[in-house]
Amino acid sequence: MIETVNGEQIGFDAASSMIEAKGLSKYFGPFVAVNNISFAIPEGQVVAFLGPNGAGKTTMMRMLTGYLAPSDGEAVIAGCDVRHDRITASRRLGYLPENGPMYPDMTPLDLLRFFGEAREMAPSLMKDRIDAVTDLCALELVLEKPIGKLSKGYRQRVGMAQALLHDPHVLIMDEPTAGLDLGGREELVATLANLAANPDTPPMVQVTHHVEEIPPGFTHGLLLDGGRVAAAGLLATVLTSKAISQCYGMALHLSTDAGRWTIQVDRTDR
Repeated sequence: MIETVNGEQIGFDAASSMIEAKGLSKYFGPFVAVNNISFAIPEGQVVAFLGPNGAGKTTMMRMLTGYLAPSDGEAVIAGCDVRHDRITASRRLGYLPENGPMYPDMTPLDLLRFFGEAREMAPSLMKDRIDAVTDLCALELVLEKPIGKLSKGYRQRVGMAQALLHDPHVLIMDEPTAGLDLGGREELVATLANLAANPDTPPMVQVTHHVEEIPPGFTHGLLLDGGRVAAAGLLATVLTSKAISQCYGMALHLSTDAGRWTIQVDRTDR
């Protein structure tokens, strides 16, 4: 990922990038949701996007995935300009929105077959890919249970399997742990950690509000604040107590242990 200092790009290498933002901006009337953001994510990076409510994270994801047209700038997925060739870009992209489409009467197996047919996958390839994503997302125990009877944690795993079904070049997940209880969150974080450790997993982006939800194995981070990039680079250089405190407007203390992050209010300043 490019490093960003006071909005200036350092080390931008578009030739190797799988996810690229070029001066992306989005205005809603006079309100600036995203303001001239640029970054590039190459093969092999697993990235956490963080920031408070209103920082521009979801708006950025919607522009990158083609669900929202930018007011200015370009979004590129695996070399494909999203605005000018959304269909091709969608074939290269796996996207798990915060509340992805689910059909409660279907089983996970039915759903994966449905989306495989919608993508016109050959039957033999579809079977191989269903087997692969079932294993990756740990769905073996619930593959033939109605989705409506699954926990939200399992439903998110089904959504993740659907996003990976067509073997995309890139995987983007918008707050996949939102609304999960502690057990469901930890199970999903473990699944994401396994994905991050798998060499066959494509470059992956997870959007979150909470550092506790960043799985082990994530390599890089991008911190958004007020529609701008506050910091970008290696996760350990982005997630500092100072940067997080400035972003959230309060004194916070970050720590990490065995690849997991924790945060607490720094009461020594009071």
